[in-house]
Amino acid sequence: MKAKTFAAVLFAFVLCAGPFVAMADDPPQFPQNATFTTQAITPLAIEGLTGDDAENFYTTGRATSPALCPVWRITGSTLVIVGFIPNPVACNPSGITFDRHGNLYIADAASSGIVWTLTPNATTPPTATSYATGVPGTNGLAFDRWGNLWTGDGTTGQGRVWKIAPSGGACELTFIGCVEEFRIQPMANSFNVGRQNSTLQPAQTPVALPNPQPLVANGLAFNQEGDLYIADTARGAIWKAEFDLHGNLKSKTGCDTTFTPNTLCLDNIFVAHPFLEGTDGIALDRAGNIWNSANERNAIVVVTKDGRVAEVFRNPANAAGLRNSADPAYGNNHILELPTSPFLLGKKFCTSNSDGDRRDNSPRSAGEINAGGAVGARGKISCMDQELIIRGLPLPVGSD
Repeated sequence: MKAKTFAAVLFAFVLCAGPFVAMADDPPQFPQNATFTTQAITPLAIEGLTGDDAENFYTTGRATSPALCPVWRITGSTLVIVGFIPNPVACNPSGITFDRHGNLYIADAASSGIVWTLTPNATTPPTATSYATGVPGTNGLAFDRWGNLWTGDGTTGQGRVWKIAPSGGACELTFIGCVEEFRIQPMANSFNVGRQNSTLQPAQTPVALPNPQPLVANGLAFNQEGDLYIADTARGAIWKAEFDLHGNLKSKTGCDTTFTPNTLCLDNIFVAHPFLEGTDGIALDRAGNIWNSANERNAIVVVTKDGRVAEVFRNPANAAGLRNSADPAYGNNHILELPTSPFLLGKKFCTSNSDGDRRDNSPRSAGEINAGGAVGARGKISCMDQELIIRGLPLPVGSD
């Protein structure tokens, strides 16, 4: 075993005993004994989260019946509509991010997949226009230093990662202004050789069956060197795709001929760890640490720039032995409910919660936002009570 690998394994072993503990020559990078408090509750399900320089957050509501789905600006606990997403079928927005000019981009997996764009305006909320089409399952969003927008294919499970030109375009099937740059290796090839990662649920009525988890290209984030990190929800891993100075992919592809030739080789996995099971959205701080919302574990996990893994927070077990709600004395406004998208706003860390009915968050009807019950509230923003020790990396990266 290589010395570097051994050190990483030893460090991970130490961390398994509890929260992050700094070594003698390693000052704390993350808050110790972190706690969370609900900042805002949304009346519709949400997933993505981003923010602006004025310390406002932005997210999007998922609706099945209205003609339009709202885009909210959130200041404290107050929600203001600043735009709408067309909803001809049933909008399914997830990733959301700003470009360097203050325009929002929203990944919508409804229909064949659309990336919308709008300039937020609370006085006259605009309806988003199409920026890219033909992006099935579009989920995480991230801009590179050249103004290209990157997105993955989410729950389709094929692992496609697209690069969309600054002027927008159409991905599948025409690939105008858009290229399929590479693929994250899916859980099975086209011959159905592979494995299925399933989530077991607590006993319910009717008894829930295992939920398959094929998602391998989820959250995306660029570091300051121009490399792209991709959250692999199914494996509990982070992939790293490296590029040269001209933006050409350097990472090796095509190691397994049963997958498409542009599939990244497995040695492009930056780190895999049980703490990362269910990793959804990711965000970086200025030191290059990767913050993860580990959705199915109701946890927040950080991966350091050198590949060490630390669990900063996880819902404590309640009286029923589950982590889907808090004991009454503690309060459900201090727990996570399937956290999906972290955002680091200066020294403030927050994450959205979609309250999906999976693993630690099942049954979801027990929590504060109660997506399975009569309350009707479907999403929330939870923020860490402690300040970040290292500030968040400003986005988009390289837009000085």
